[in-house]
Amino acid sequence: MTNNLNIIILAAGKGTRMKSEKLKVLHPLAGKAIIDHVLDTAKLLNPNKIIMVYGHQGEQLKKYLEHENVVWVEQNNPQGTGHAVQLAAPFVDKNSSVLILVGDAPLIEFDDLQKLTQYKQAVLTAEMQNPFGYGRIIKNSENQIEAIVEEKDASQQQKQISEINSGIILAESENLQSWIQQIDNNNAQGEYYLTDVIGLGFKNNQPFSAVTVRDNRSIKGINDRVQLSECETILQTKYRKHLMLSGVSMPHPKTVEIRGQLTCGQDIEIDTGVILEGNNEIADNVSIGAYSIIKNCKLGKNTRIAPHSMLENVITKGDCDIGPFARLRPGTVIGEKAKVGNFVETKKTTIGYNSKASHLTYLGDSEIGDNVNIGAGTITCNYDGVNKFKTIIEDDVFIGSDTQLVAPVTVGKGATIGAGTTLTKNAESGKLTLSRARQKTIDGWQKPKKQ
Repeated sequence: MTNNLNIIILAAGKGTRMKSEKLKVLHPLAGKAIIDHVLDTAKLLNPNKIIMVYGHQGEQLKKYLEHENVVWVEQNNPQGTGHAVQLAAPFVDKNSSVLILVGDAPLIEFDDLQKLTQYKQAVLTAEMQNPFGYGRIIKNSENQIEAIVEEKDASQQQKQISEINSGIILAESENLQSWIQQIDNNNAQGEYYLTDVIGLGFKNNQPFSAVTVRDNRSIKGINDRVQLSECETILQTKYRKHLMLSGVSMPHPKTVEIRGQLTCGQDIEIDTGVILEGNNEIADNVSIGAYSIIKNCKLGKNTRIAPHSMLENVITKGDCDIGPFARLRPGTVIGEKAKVGNFVETKKTTIGYNSKASHLTYLGDSEIGDNVNIGAGTITCNYDGVNKFKTIIEDDVFIGSDTQLVAPVTVGKGATIGAGTTLTKNAESGKLTLSRARQKTIDGWQKPKKQ
């Protein structure tokens, strides 16, 4: 292997069996697009260049990957994998090793690819109990590949071979550029097969070696939504197993979904039906209750999340209680010993040490100090229809139930706000502030009666 590695990713398939307006490789799998799985694994090999071959609905792919440093090659009229590589070959660096990947095989593992790149020229293969539909590997006694024969072109004897082609090939750039121009479409499919390059290598005394994957599921491709679901199951099982071996308890692991990156400590408990999306960091001794959704959060040590809670872009400092049925939206920071209870919603709000909003509350664009009690039914009125305004509640404040805080407003340290108050001006520190209609009792009043 040279130090110069180029990678070609074939992503021009139409994906008609997906029955979708969305490009096949953009369908989500375990929290990111199919193509992201392939591309992320490819980048772990530190290639000098990545060439992406696109075709049908390709503008979707270019827009989705516009932030990626790739060379784009269009395949307007797909005529097989060999044709795709013919188009990409002129963009390959001289004196490089060229690794060809398929964009709809997202389970491929880095270790297998790394092993493959240690060879001069090689094909990634797998042993299958039922090899139907795959190209068969034809080898000589020296483990050199003489040819790869596709299912529709294979003889009955060749169909008995259990070693199959993954579609992933490593070749020297000069050889690839020469041989790819020599292939033809004289086959049952009427297409240009990339695999014909393997036979040309053998004829030119530069044969390809076979490198077998550790787990044959890793080469599984996706052509329809059934196969997409099967790949999802494989990935989720892999992720959950890794977490449990790392110190995470899951009483019902098959119900837990990991849709992104997850960094975990130890002694974490994740209950039934939890969904973890995006990039999450979970410290030691965190518990997440059943049917909660955690997205892009950083949960501090000893955070306790009760069932049916939703957290997105939230930071908890630790040793705090959230839920049940709490919704914490982006920009929320929960301090140590704090409590956010049932049917409480927060957004762009910081809640300080040992402060509590136990139930039925909306807190938006707020700074809440330490040792604050927020009564049930409290609302920060932060929006005038055009602009958002801030509410500041200083330390040691008591907010009575059913209070409306009309922002911008500040509640001073140690203040008490009486229940039912609509606060439109700042409340002074250490004093009781309230605004409510005077209570009346009307003598002689009678309930209306039906006529």
